[in-house]
Amino acid sequence: MGYVTQILEILALLFVVFLGTAMLGVLLFYVIDRVQPGDAIRRNYPVIGRFRGLFTKLGEFFRQYFFAMDREEMPFNRAQRDWVAHATSGKGNTIAFGSTRNLNVPGTPIFVPAVFPPLDGQFAATAPMEIGPGAAIPYKAKSIFNVSGMSYGAISRPAVEALSRGAATAGIWLNTGEGGLSPYHLTGNCDIVYQIGTAKYGVRDAEGHLSDEKLRKMSDNPCVRMFEIKLAQGAKPGKGGILPGAKVDAEVARIRGIAVGEDSISPNRHAEVDGFDDLLDMICHIREVTGRPVGFKTVIGSSEAWEPLFERIVARGPDCAPDFITIDGGEGGTGAAPMPLMDLVGMPLRDALPRIVDLRDRYGLKDRIRMIASGKLVNPGDVAWAICAGADFVTSARGFMFSLGCIQALKCNKNTCPTGITTHDAYLQRGLVVEDKYMKVANYAKSIIKEVETIAHSVGVAEPRQMRRRHVRLVQADGTSIRFNEIRPSYNADAGV
Repeated sequence: MGYVTQILEILALLFVVFLGTAMLGVLLFYVIDRVQPGDAIRRNYPVIGRFRGLFTKLGEFFRQYFFAMDREEMPFNRAQRDWVAHATSGKGNTIAFGSTRNLNVPGTPIFVPAVFPPLDGQFAATAPMEIGPGAAIPYKAKSIFNVSGMSYGAISRPAVEALSRGAATAGIWLNTGEGGLSPYHLTGNCDIVYQIGTAKYGVRDAEGHLSDEKLRKMSDNPCVRMFEIKLAQGAKPGKGGILPGAKVDAEVARIRGIAVGEDSISPNRHAEVDGFDDLLDMICHIREVTGRPVGFKTVIGSSEAWEPLFERIVARGPDCAPDFITIDGGEGGTGAAPMPLMDLVGMPLRDALPRIVDLRDRYGLKDRIRMIASGKLVNPGDVAWAICAGADFVTSARGFMFSLGCIQALKCNKNTCPTGITTHDAYLQRGLVVEDKYMKVANYAKSIIKEVETIAHSVGVAEPRQMRRRHVRLVQADGTSIRFNEIRPSYNADAGV
């Protein structure tokens, strides 16, 4: 009995200490809240006012897991993310009891099934397509769906390694992003598209200008198949960036060709490109030096502003044309960017892509310039729509982030990514196991391609690039739908669009 009494006395004492500590803490928070000048709610409602900030921070997580319906979240809803998660297993991706998608939302694409689709024996896999026929070493790209630009530094070492090995397994290309070619991009020996940003990381001289010597060195790597000049990206069109000196360790400095420990500024555009003739000169120069196909990536605000580019290509001759153009939507963005630019600047891809495709076709450059669509395309329907609109290839960044395990925690810019994808915290990176994730990357890519081919078969063509705008309808505000080719007729009338 005495032993029990002692335990109860100890517990009672601990309770009194806890209660006293809690009351002291409340009193301390009360005083702090009363005297602090920055938060009016906490100043007027000490202690209790703190719960508002707590619930605001927790609100996004409660909405994601408990309150939001499958199709409600932004920028990607649960249904989209779940499709990617299921696709990464490689075990199929069927659902039961009907679609949860609201098919009355204006702009929703509805694919047109053929009355008599091809028999299974008449269905073909997507054929490889050549890019850069005029380059010394053209690139025969095997896949319609590939990995968009994500720099080492913006994403972690294990994330880059998993993407490289997954891309090699799936037979797709991997874009380096503007941060240069790291050893981790080469882990899987996949096809590489080397992106040249405004700071020209990895191919710059000491003054930040393009270095022919470094370009040749990059092109000597057999994995590097193409070069992409980044004019703009969806997250921050017209805006450069700063890489803080604290992040520029010896490895990053070596990869990017900058000084250790010093801030590195990416200009908002290429300083030597003041017009379309300058852009074409830069493309021709890089292609001549490297022997590889060269194109550019951009975001558009109007198609009229880009018409002079095609006029100059026709005037100078198709040999000076870019080998490809990547159109990014204004809704793009895998990392940090100012909200006004991410929300309000640049056309969405669904408006921009068909405009540039039509310009290219109107100037007779369909067989010369390949079109690549990029921007919030993560599911088969997104990819199929882009091909119907005229894209030859589709690239995705956030789709592949989901395949790596991204949970849309919205912490990409804070070095606290809980899945280890966009953080340099070694502890958090431990959660991303390359041996597991690279197969999920490959399975995701293969699933996208397979299901886009299934859509193509359903609408009555043998393979995806035979799909045209007439094969998809867009829902209108009154709930009816209109064929895409009636809303935006293609210039290429011979293609049956």
